[in-house]
Amino acid sequence: MNKRDLDFLKALTEAPSPSGYEAPAADILRARLKGVADTIETNVLGSVHATLTGTAAETAKGKAPSVMIAGHLDEVGMMVKYITDDGFISYDPIGGVDAAVLPGMRVNVYATGEGATTQTAASKGTAAEKKDASRSHEIIRGVVGRKPIHLIEPDERKSVTQNDRLFIDVGLDGKEAKKRIRIGDAITYGVGFEEFGDGFAVARAFDDKLGVWIAARVLEDVKKAGRARGDVIAAGTVQEEIGLRGGITSAYGVNPVIGISAEVGHATDYPDIDKRKYGESICGKGPLIARGPNINPVLFERLIDAAKKAKVEYQIGPEARATGTDANAIQLSRGGKVAGLISIPLRYMHTPTEVLKLKDLDAAVKILTRFVLDLDEKVDFTPR
Repeated sequence: MNKRDLDFLKALTEAPSPSGYEAPAADILRARLKGVADTIETNVLGSVHATLTGTAAETAKGKAPSVMIAGHLDEVGMMVKYITDDGFISYDPIGGVDAAVLPGMRVNVYATGEGATTQTAASKGTAAEKKDASRSHEIIRGVVGRKPIHLIEPDERKSVTQNDRLFIDVGLDGKEAKKRIRIGDAITYGVGFEEFGDGFAVARAFDDKLGVWIAARVLEDVKKAGRARGDVIAAGTVQEEIGLRGGITSAYGVNPVIGISAEVGHATDYPDIDKRKYGESICGKGPLIARGPNINPVLFERLIDAAKKAKVEYQIGPEARATGTDANAIQLSRGGKVAGLISIPLRYMHTPTEVLKLKDLDAAVKILTRFVLDLDEKVDFTPR
């Protein structure tokens, strides 16, 4: 992965975007594809649709199918629910936040109170957050607190302290906290992107900023290759973590013939994971091409063929029921869509330390680019 693409991935993962607060990540996607896509539109929910027009006009045999590749812009996070008179914050989780990983965690509160200052935002936070200083929030550092182990009764130590028993300490008195922080302000884990080990990377929000990255990179590579015969849409959808809402509305509004969700999948290559129960998914062995009732069988085979033509490794991801991804929303849109799912093996999903191997992302781009370029008016996705 070259430096420009790596910087793009870093910027996406570090942009604060819990469900319902995706604008900073959407800004980054629009900026990347400006001058690449023929049109870039943002719907009222906040989902971004960047379209590269196809080269083929409709013929007697029909028209080459349009393809939407969707990654969701949102990440799991939290929201300010209550501020005590002493300045401590109670919060509600946004999406599947694991309370077990939170105690002792540093977090960022994106404050929009009347006393918040964007000047502070410009001097704190990750690189992406510093660039976001023009937005009307201040980044306030907080830590998730609870009683230390010395003060916890032996029986309590055996159970996870739930979210409603945890709190966030922002180091401010009550008056100052209430002046700068507003109820409903967004909160993220206070960590960024980092490379480590042999080709690995860790970030708080690979789920699913990597899907957005893949969609954008496919659009770029398809254009470099001379465009596809049908339209190609790179979609950054919103609110996936709280009910596939952007996937539902984008599939309906864009109305592509084919919709492929670019996502994360559970890696099973670390201790205490039962492969008999969860299957085999190994970081560095290529993306997972999903197969099952949520996936059009003709599309599945064509993705396998594309992987072979691109000469990259891939794995098959068995999905015996509806997937918890935008592919599920896409398949059921209107009268039904040709739905697919390609996922990157990811360790420790929904934690502050999601881990993957970078070369799997490049492989996914090559597979999807080859798939898109091979489509023409003759293709028939009707199961036989």
